[in-house]
Amino acid sequence: MLFSRREFLAAVAALARGSRAAPARRPRRDCYFGIHLDLHPTETDRELGRDITEEMIERFLERVRPDFVQYDCKGHPGWLGYPSRVSRSAPIAQDSLALWRRVTARHGVSLYIHFSGVWDSLAVREHPRWARRRPDGKPDENYTSTFGPYVDARMIPQLKEAIERYDLDGAWVDGECWAVQPDYGEEAARAFRQATGWKKLPKGPGEPGWQEFLELNREQFRRYVRRYVEAIHSFRPGFQIASNWLYSTYVPERPEIPVDFLSGDYLGNACISAARLEARYLSQTGKPWDLMAWGFQWRPNQSLAVVHKPAVQLCQEAAVVLAQGGAFQIYYQPTRAGWIDDRHVEVMARVARFCRERRQWCHGSETVPQIGVLFSTRSLYRTTKRLFGSWGSAVHPARGLLEALIENRWSVDVIPEWKLAEVAAQYPLIVVPDWPDVGEAVRDRLREYATGGGKLLVAGAENAALFREELGIRLKGGPAEQPAWIPGEEVFANFHGLWQEVELARAEAIETRYPTYDARKDGRCAASWARLGAGEIVGFYGPLGAVFAVTHAPAAREVARRMVRRLFVPAVTVEGPPTVEVVLRRKHNLLLVHLLNATGMQVAVEYSAVDFVPPVGPLQVGVRLARPPRSARLEPEGVRLEGAWREGLWSVQIPRLALHSIVAIEE
Repeated sequence: MLFSRREFLAAVAALARGSRAAPARRPRRDCYFGIHLDLHPTETDRELGRDITEEMIERFLERVRPDFVQYDCKGHPGWLGYPSRVSRSAPIAQDSLALWRRVTARHGVSLYIHFSGVWDSLAVREHPRWARRRPDGKPDENYTSTFGPYVDARMIPQLKEAIERYDLDGAWVDGECWAVQPDYGEEAARAFRQATGWKKLPKGPGEPGWQEFLELNREQFRRYVRRYVEAIHSFRPGFQIASNWLYSTYVPERPEIPVDFLSGDYLGNACISAARLEARYLSQTGKPWDLMAWGFQWRPNQSLAVVHKPAVQLCQEAAVVLAQGGAFQIYYQPTRAGWIDDRHVEVMARVARFCRERRQWCHGSETVPQIGVLFSTRSLYRTTKRLFGSWGSAVHPARGLLEALIENRWSVDVIPEWKLAEVAAQYPLIVVPDWPDVGEAVRDRLREYATGGGKLLVAGAENAALFREELGIRLKGGPAEQPAWIPGEEVFANFHGLWQEVELARAEAIETRYPTYDARKDGRCAASWARLGAGEIVGFYGPLGAVFAVTHAPAAREVARRMVRRLFVPAVTVEGPPTVEVVLRRKHNLLLVHLLNATGMQVAVEYSAVDFVPPVGPLQVGVRLARPPRSARLEPEGVRLEGAWREGLWSVQIPRLALHSIVAIEE
């Protein structure tokens, strides 16, 4: 038989590969960069896997060099993307998972599957009794009931079959906390009656038992996740599982279910804003974590639904995640036939190089506490109708206040409510956003923190009432929607919203609001300062974070700056534009000042993609150090920095910041 030169070389390469042992595959805690590929197979597919070749996968792995790949197994429609004996498969032209497993194993790349959990439209179509019941008693068309047999009868058998057939490394379980809804089925009603004694299931806030009903459903979701995690761990020890968005801001609880890593995919406009909040939250959990950027902008049900992101846009997003110590992955959709175009591969490769260049200074770093922003579980659980996130505008108080502080070039963390008692004393300043219901337990803990010497900024009309004794104020009436204009450095800041009018008892007014943009008359106290034991407290009596989240008005940022400067002396100062983000971390013996350039970040659907980020600089960086540093370098550029140290402040100029550079200081 005659062989072509190409066939001969391919055969030689195959023999060479077979003659050496495959590299070991990394556990998720050691993974840093990955690619997610899903298709959500359906019954109308006819091409699945048709165009996939080993050569395509080889080329992809050699150019991108990911630590892991997540490939499709089962999407929200519920059809399996591989030939199954335990459930129904979509029409398959070629077994994609078999090819991806064969080649990733040769390269030592871990292979995970994308697998939809609660959301399984096929399961509820075939078994209506498995469906979650809506308030009208009818079965949901998409979501399964966590009270029913779905997890044991379908989900676990499907996972076991895929694990055994393809020697998989793990699963990224989608359609979970953000899909689960209150269940009005018979099993849920029975459990509710046994737990509370009430016979009627509440339909909304204000009805008896509403909070208890929500918590019953939350607890059942926890049982559901624990059930499949423990079953799969028992079946295949070492198999690694994440439930999408579990223990993020979507489920802001102490991690107790034994998932192996945390992950979530963010999408839409202003992705950098979303990533800032989520990365800072996840970095506090103590679990391995990553965030997944969509490689494209997606607008459902539109002819221009997909607009792919250039590499520079994805690098700008990646920097936000990497600076917080996490891992990064990108979501792409191949063609329905499984083909990945070389153009997309090249974008992935460029982003992967960007990430790997920063790994030694980023991955697994620890925060150096500066400003902590409280993230309130109680407020979200008690004031929204959802079981879990995404929370929409309900998180605007935290997201907006975080953004205002970042734009003032301060290093800021997010403190989960469940972790407050453990870490509060480490922070020079704690900020309470304008959450509507943080609760007395949080107030008492923060009072203890401040009286012991901590600095506290409390925002919001509701918090004015809760902290009135600590703030040294008396309330005049109740909260009311009001116009409010506060002078900025150049123009007025519009803080229209819910305000609490106050009288000062032992506090000092530091900001004044006006009913119109006329600062000559009718001024009322907008913010006050007071001593609290050995510490200090500032109160802002209106919507601070919620306003900034929807306006990002420079004048509002200036108001936040004035209040914080009364309380806080930062360890790092940076003179530069508000688009420079500062993150202070530590790894091994290095103090790390991350400088991120968010200039020109994508924010509007009409401007879906960014292919140019203008550099900024020069930047003047000051770091408070007890003694001159032994050495300092700008990384990953590898440039030695010659700064000047005087009276506890080390100063250096950074001539130019492209996307993300790190001042690495050996103290």
